[in-house]
Amino acid sequence: MPTAREALLNAGLSALRELPWSAVRMVDVASAAGVSRQTLYNEFGSKEGLARALLRREVDLYLRGVERRLNERADTVDRLVGIAEWTVAEARARPLLRALLTGCWGEWLPAPGPVRITAQPSGVPAQRRADAGPPATGDLVALVRDRSAAALARSRMEQSRADHPRPAAGRAELLYRCELAVRLALAHLVAPGGESVGPLVRTAVTAPLPVPPPVPLSAPSPRAGAR
Repeated sequence: MPTAREALLNAGLSALRELPWSAVRMVDVASAAGVSRQTLYNEFGSKEGLARALLRREVDLYLRGVERRLNERADTVDRLVGIAEWTVAEARARPLLRALLTGCWGEWLPAPGPVRITAQPSGVPAQRRADAGPPATGDLVALVRDRSAAALARSRMEQSRADHPRPAAGRAELLYRCELAVRLALAHLVAPGGESVGPLVRTAVTAPLPVPPPVPLSAPSPRAGAR
């Protein structure tokens, strides 16, 4: 049984499939969720608060999906290919995620906006987190890159204890290959090619890199663990 907050978020997302965000009414969202309008305002504070919560949930769902694919029993290349292919498929099916990953917003979507300076902090912990705003597109890329590199580095450390260890890539190389996989997925999302992004990612992340490897394009993500 979903909580009132989850039911309201689901209702808000369903409304977006039928109407542009400007036409979505809070009273209709509350009615669809089976709760009072006052409950909706208690949870989100405003329509803008609901928008921020929808975006925060999209980011969280996406990052959890990335983590699941990183935990699969596969080698580094297969996991990066899997993340890239899954990212493209999910973003095509989820307009909010696509906008968060590409920075391309339209009238149908609730573009992220800051909380008013004069607004009181929400009394709902989940809403305070949502009100901090979703990561910008470049920051989201950095989050995926950093989490991927950290998970793959742990796997390689475990592998180094095995009977037949393989040479481990340095941190800079691993970061670069992880970011390359994510950015190729986003490029394929914006300008689709004739085939899956998987073969392109596989070729790119297995190609030799110069020494030292190129510096990743995105700045380090200082809150990779917190986001």
